[in-house]
Amino acid sequence: MSSSNQSGVDSPFQLFDRAEWKGLNGHFSYHLTEDDVKNLHALNEPLNITEIEEVYFPLAHLLNIFIERTKEAHSVVNGFLQKNTQRLPFIIGIAGSVAVGKSTTARVLQKVLSMLPGKPKVDLVTTDGFLYPNSVLIDRNILNRKGFPESYDTKLLLGFLSAMKSGVEKIEVPMYSHLEYDIIKEEQQVVTKPDILIVEGINVLQVNSSRVNNVFVSDYFDYSIYVDAREADIMKWYVDRFESLRATSFQNPDSYFHRYADMNKQESVAMATNIWNEINRPNLHENILPTRYRADLILEKGSHHFVKQIKIRKI
Repeated sequence: MSSSNQSGVDSPFQLFDRAEWKGLNGHFSYHLTEDDVKNLHALNEPLNITEIEEVYFPLAHLLNIFIERTKEAHSVVNGFLQKNTQRLPFIIGIAGSVAVGKSTTARVLQKVLSMLPGKPKVDLVTTDGFLYPNSVLIDRNILNRKGFPESYDTKLLLGFLSAMKSGVEKIEVPMYSHLEYDIIKEEQQVVTKPDILIVEGINVLQVNSSRVNNVFVSDYFDYSIYVDAREADIMKWYVDRFESLRATSFQNPDSYFHRYADMNKQESVAMATNIWNEINRPNLHENILPTRYRADLILEKGSHHFVKQIKIRKI
């Protein structure tokens, strides 16, 4: 284990390689089936039982330590204040680039955390639902900047998180369709008294325009995770995913990207590469990557899409 970065300068993070990390599993044991694994992974993102056991079981154990500590603090403060206030959701933020695997990490964590002692209720909300509708983005001439900070209704997102941390029992949040590439007007996700809330999105740790009245999205997090990888690997995963989607969901006439359905592989790769270079790469460098070291924990992936090492902020 090392507590220094590659340059030898003292770091606020402790570094664990895969072998060290999997030995920290502790006493929790879970049972997941192959069907569970199939339901958790996303397109072009390999996932297996070994990855869950060696990476996510120890992570769930660590998170449970913080969750239990928060419960104890709530009880002690209630005693001091002579109040009997309800315990608020423990909120986990998950950030990282497009195509790095945030959604899979979020879904796996939701599943594993729901199997902790006491079987907590774990809800998952993605910030895609807080994007402005396409009609608004078109009016503002920023449709080609979807995913950049200005494309999100930050006020709405902060209002949701504030409600969660204010004890609101039930709240509806917008839902996003990747098929339609837009907010679904007639559907809402209902979040009702979760014990743990996972908020996943590329923008959740940003501090530039992701604030209202100097309140940041991350101010509401009890713990934050950044999913990281080499840019060359992320770009390859993005291009590969685009090609897979071209051959599958883009074939649906209702897909926003149906116009790409008849491309051959060479054209598809060229288009995906162009989108990456013009949109996703600038967003990564300007807005996402600078937030990496604001996280409490960093999952670093290798070229095979599996986690190879973990950095944990010292406390």
